[in-house]
Amino acid sequence: MGAICNGIGLHASGLIPYCATFFIFTDYMRSAMRMSALSETGTIYVMTHDSIGLGEDGPTHQPIEHLASFRAMPNMLMMRPAGGNETAGAYKVAVAERKRPTTIALSRQNMPSLPGTSQEGVAKGGYTIKDTEGTPDVILLGTGSELQLAYEAAEALGKEGVKARVVSMVCWELFEEQSAEYRDSVLPKSVAARVSVEAGSSFGWERYIGWHGKHIGIDTFGASAPANILYEKFGITTKHIIAAAKDSLASTKA
Repeated sequence: MGAICNGIGLHASGLIPYCATFFIFTDYMRSAMRMSALSETGTIYVMTHDSIGLGEDGPTHQPIEHLASFRAMPNMLMMRPAGGNETAGAYKVAVAERKRPTTIALSRQNMPSLPGTSQEGVAKGGYTIKDTEGTPDVILLGTGSELQLAYEAAEALGKEGVKARVVSMVCWELFEEQSAEYRDSVLPKSVAARVSVEAGSSFGWERYIGWHGKHIGIDTFGASAPANILYEKFGITTKHIIAAAKDSLASTKA
């Protein structure tokens, strides 16, 4: 399927090829996806069921290391949008990118279009969707279905007097292409307390959360159960984000 899409793209017919399947099945399509990146073919890969949130199908169908592996692939845009606004933005970027492929990871779960999310923000790779007055005490970074949890955690922290900024890191590659001034405005060096939340491997997140940062995610294989039970089992919940934020804050003052 991936090879056919690459052929359509390389034929230069004017068609924009895309293909879709479960994210886990990129294990079987990886060589074709790598060739599209190598060949500068703008194939769009729509990959659904992108985490343990797919539930009862169990660990054989639950991606863990996949986001990290495609972020490591040269000339590949790895996008994990949250909600309708960001998904529309991801498609807009993917259609415009004719010299590099885009992988769009989508969840099985329903997600709201959170306040502050936008197509324009997606084009920058990472952007603030919820901010505070003045300098934040802690920055919560999230992607996809977990961005909602970060948003809820920020609201709860605010009620406790902790100023939390929420940043959507929908596409690392696009974020790294922004100016240093823009990146510093989103993730100021003066704010060392940070928490990343993503239902996948923690690998790579240290780039953005630093020594004092904490990651909420999963570095083991998943399990077979409804999504809400799995998120609780693996500690990917609002209460765990709140606790991690407080731990990160405490470590900056130690």
